[in-house]
Amino acid sequence: MPSPEPRLRPAPAIRLAPPELHIDLQEIATRLRNESTPTRSGHRQETVFHRGAARMMLFAFDAGGNMPSHSAPGEVTIQVLRGVVRVTTGTAAYDLVPNQLLTLDPGVKHDVMALTESEMLLGVTLERNS
Repeated sequence: MPSPEPRLRPAPAIRLAPPELHIDLQEIATRLRNESTPTRSGHRQETVFHRGAARMMLFAFDAGGNMPSHSAPGEVTIQVLRGVVRVTTGTAAYDLVPNQLLTLDPGVKHDVMALTESEMLLGVTLERNS
């Protein structure tokens, strides 16, 4: 049986364990951009917070990087930290720039496309029964 591929980052159980977390999003984005492995769909991501029903992930997109249509079982927040990201739902397309926030109800289908090299903070708060 082949040995598993080495981890690119410390395991979440180690990285996210302290009762207080100070998270430097710029440092994480820089580290993601400097990884030598190829991107998947033009982006890399790291979970920066995961406790109970709350999750936050940082995405570093190449221009044209995307996430195909999907939905989440909880409330979604999308905040662009750098660049321009288009989020398309069944009813609208939003071109988000830094300092803008989009929220989506649970189950809202959406896709994401980076119009420029971008960083995005994605939050998901799961429903209590999820």
